[in-house]
Amino acid sequence: MAQKLEATARTGRDNQRYGAQGERLVAGVVPLSNDKAKVLLIQSTRRGGWVLPKGGWETDEGTAQEAACREAWEEAGIVSTVVKDLGTIPDMRAPAELTAKAPKAAYQFYEVRVDREAAEWPEKDKRGRQWMSYQQAKQALQSRPELLEALNRSTISK
Repeated sequence: MAQKLEATARTGRDNQRYGAQGERLVAGVVPLSNDKAKVLLIQSTRRGGWVLPKGGWETDEGTAQEAACREAWEEAGIVSTVVKDLGTIPDMRAPAELTAKAPKAAYQFYEVRVDREAAEWPEKDKRGRQWMSYQQAKQALQSRPELLEALNRSTISK
C-alpha cells in the first residue's frame, strides 16, 4: 500500500490509542542509510537534543507500522519502507518524569529503508534532521534509553 503524504502534521491526542494498562501506544522508526552506516535523527521539539521519529498510533490507522511511517514523514520528511520489526520497548522513564503531557508509553519500533528525503515536509520549520554514525547517535540518545534500545535492536553498523 502506498504511503499517503499529508502536507500538515496531525496534532493533539483525541484519536490516540492506549494499551490495556492505560499506556500511550507510540510507533516509531529507526531510519538507516542504504549501507547501514548511519541513522537519521531529528531534533526534539520539547526537550531539545536529538530523537528518533516517533509518535502516537491513532485510532484511524490500521497498524502501528502505518503510524510509524506517517510519523517518519511528518517529523523527518522521509518516505520509508519497513524492513524489520524491532518489537515493543517499554517506557523506561522514572515515575517522576511522567506528566499529563508525557504519560507512560509503550513504544513499537521498526527499522526502515529511506526511499526518499523530501526538501519540504510538515514539521520542517520545527525540526532539523541529521544523519549520524552509530557512535554519534548512541551519544545523542543516551538520555532516552527506549530510543537507544531501538537503535541497538536495528542492523546499523556498530
